[in-house]
Amino acid sequence: MSEDRTNKDPLLGGLDGMRAGQTWEGAPENLNAGENGQTVPETGSAAADSGQEQEIFSAEEVQAAEEEARKIAHELHREAVKTGNTEKEIEVPHIESSERKKKNARKEDLDEKEKKSGGLGKEIFEWVKIVVSAALIAFVLNTFIIANSEVPSGSMENTIMTGDRVIGSRLSYRFEDPKRGDIAIFRFPDNEKIYYVKRIIGLPGETVDIVDGKVYINGSDEPLYEPYIREPMIPEEPMHFEVPENSYFMMGDNRNYSMDARRWENTYVKREKIIAKVLFRYFPKPGILK
Repeated sequence: MSEDRTNKDPLLGGLDGMRAGQTWEGAPENLNAGENGQTVPETGSAAADSGQEQEIFSAEEVQAAEEEARKIAHELHREAVKTGNTEKEIEVPHIESSERKKKNARKEDLDEKEKKSGGLGKEIFEWVKIVVSAALIAFVLNTFIIANSEVPSGSMENTIMTGDRVIGSRLSYRFEDPKRGDIAIFRFPDNEKIYYVKRIIGLPGETVDIVDGKVYINGSDEPLYEPYIREPMIPEEPMHFEVPENSYFMMGDNRNYSMDARRWENTYVKREKIIAKVLFRYFPKPGILK
């Protein structure tokens, strides 16, 4: 009974057909049965007429494929009988030749090299993005938010020493007016390409008098309280200044050695020329400045 079912079942019948020399999907077509049942490759025009690359398999490889296919066919047939579906297709194991294995290995090597090359390029691109982003952030900060300045002289000692580097806020004077006593970074009135750092003494519309080494605002009887100066000013001839509207009068804390508004050709600093309010020193000794 089992023999009769095998002959009628297309799944098992296909295996017998392959042994008889019939073409079976997935099996090599360039093999003929030789003497004693051995399998030999086709030669001549039959192979050439196929127009496709032919692969040569040994008899052992074909026999192994048949055995594996037979096992699969029996399993599928058994499953088909259980489920009542006898139309299942048989998936035949694919036999790779040694030459194709070599080609696949070479392809995998090339893919691995391309992958490594692509990874290096991606890493370089990520570093470029980081550098560009950092440069952009620095530009925005230094242009719109902070001002970085080095004080090259001793005119602000002992508050700021020669060579100190300071940070100022560009935003401070966007929301409020400069105040007396603020340390400011501004464009030097006699050469606006140069930045100066001085303390604001006179405000717009005020008068400033310097008598006997002391500063008087708006004709006051009491001199301006200045705990920040390095030492008392050496008395000079009395000086009188009238600060224009929208302008400021600047002086250094080291009064006896400061080249400030008392000596400038253009005495006053206009409001729009004040760049930032100095907040702190960051080099060489960090500290808040007042």
